[in-house]
Amino acid sequence: MFRIHALICGGTGCTSSGSVKVREALEKEIKAKGLEDEVKIVQTGCFGLCALGPVMIIYPEGTFYSMVKPEDVPEIVEEHFLKGRPVERLVYKEKNEETPHHASSLNETAFYKKQKRVALRNCGVINPENIDEYIAMDGYFAIAKVLKEMTPDDVINTLNASGLRGRGGGGFPTGRKWSFAKASVSDKKYVVCNADEGDPGAFMDRSVLEGDPHAVLEAMSIAGYAIGADEGWIYVRAEYPIAVRRLQIAIKQAREYGLLGENILGTGFNFDIHIRLGAGAFVCGEETALLTSIEGNRGEPRPRPPFPAVKGLFGKPTIINNVETYANIPQIILKGADWFSSMGTETSKGTKVFALGGKITNTGLVEIPMGTTLREIIEEIGGGVPNGKKFKAAQTGGPSGGCIPASLIDTPIDYDNLIKIGSMMGSGGLIVMDEDTCMVDLAKFFLEFTVDESCGKCAPCRIGTVRMLEILDKITSGKGEMEDLDKLEELAKYVKNASLCGLGQTAPNPVLSTLRYFRDEYEAHIKEKRCPAGVCKNLLSYEIVADKCKKCHMCAKVCPAGAIRGEVREIHSIDKTKCIKCGACFDTCKFGAIIKK
Repeated sequence: MFRIHALICGGTGCTSSGSVKVREALEKEIKAKGLEDEVKIVQTGCFGLCALGPVMIIYPEGTFYSMVKPEDVPEIVEEHFLKGRPVERLVYKEKNEETPHHASSLNETAFYKKQKRVALRNCGVINPENIDEYIAMDGYFAIAKVLKEMTPDDVINTLNASGLRGRGGGGFPTGRKWSFAKASVSDKKYVVCNADEGDPGAFMDRSVLEGDPHAVLEAMSIAGYAIGADEGWIYVRAEYPIAVRRLQIAIKQAREYGLLGENILGTGFNFDIHIRLGAGAFVCGEETALLTSIEGNRGEPRPRPPFPAVKGLFGKPTIINNVETYANIPQIILKGADWFSSMGTETSKGTKVFALGGKITNTGLVEIPMGTTLREIIEEIGGGVPNGKKFKAAQTGGPSGGCIPASLIDTPIDYDNLIKIGSMMGSGGLIVMDEDTCMVDLAKFFLEFTVDESCGKCAPCRIGTVRMLEILDKITSGKGEMEDLDKLEELAKYVKNASLCGLGQTAPNPVLSTLRYFRDEYEAHIKEKRCPAGVCKNLLSYEIVADKCKKCHMCAKVCPAGAIRGEVREIHSIDKTKCIKCGACFDTCKFGAIIKK
């Protein structure tokens, strides 16, 4: 029995911040103090507050330490473990608060208070590399209940009653998808997990796999029982080495415990799971392209119908769900459809995990009930926009989604509301933008991404997105004309309606939504040859305000082009014929003497 449990985040975010070195330092210090029998170190998945890593929580108090460094470890061991006095300087403090939040109040902090963890319930709680810890949290109880007490129809009916919709972006009812596959007659069926998380800024699925891989394996086994499949595949990005390693460990442990393989729990049910590594192609997030890639071919989408539930992997009936969808299923089986459907809105039940990033104070992973407003996510959970800047817009759904302007900040987040305002849920990336963001440049950024990621199979996507990008390049370089906006919208509609798969069909969304809500910025770029946010270099110029210039010569020292005129103790000016618009002088001046125009 250990007196203290020290939980250290082992997710990608904290690992990149140095949590491995912190853990090693803690192991060394505990051994040096002879505390091996009193202190247990537990490596967990993501706690959520990724920007504050490495994160450590000490139980039984629940003291939340953030941004811990290896050199802090001796003080934690000496003061906290031996003397019972938390190291106050390391304890998590909320924005604008001086009082640290300890154990009992952690869930009452603004970041956690409005969250409801279902898919993330074990992330940051258990060691994902230890199957016993998952079982201690009711792990594999759901598959036991399914195999011992439920028929395949019971499982599907439970999912239908719960209202669970696919968390991968499309939002298709999960139970209905499973019923189609169950109804398909075949000698072989497959269950596939889509862990090919390709949206820029998205890390929801990765965090679940890193923090609770057994939940996905259990859910896939349940799916196999429900549709009559005995084999599953997890298609995961090779860029997720921690997730891949923990999946491999989890599969090995589940096989050893008789929870994967033949005759599971002595019921005669057989089901096993394999891993296929993806090479990072965004198009392979589309289900038919993903299946083609698993089969060993170049990842390209197939026409639908037939849908995968009828003809999928290797030509056999297949169901495909993403990681977050599966992570909900064991809890729905154990707690019931009514429990799950009591959360969320009328048409969007349960919770949704978001990767919150961009211009936001609390960058990290959040899980909120459907129907939570954008304002609550940004201002309360996210801590607001930093540096006194104003919130301008939020992008949901990544390159497939759209921009939500500040005027719609009170929109409840669910599938239907987002589509109504020109965006979409997507897999769950939520990028926050402040007043310094150019919305034309943002649309161009996402379109550049989809042009690069297009597989090229269909002409509307292969050619249409390139033509759209050329128009955006023309506008941001100061050569745009007003008729370009009409061409852009016309092209967007053709690409949207004629593309073969979801990549092309949603590629125009960032352009259409920014045109809808920020048309004035497009017009400023065209009519005034001006970028209101001061981002587009070809439309930008720098100027020194004479009465603010302190004659310090610092701007001249950092200018790589020699564009600053004036000696020390003289008023300076900028030679615009030499200026390369790098912004070095603007960033260096501490007196606000250099302005962007």
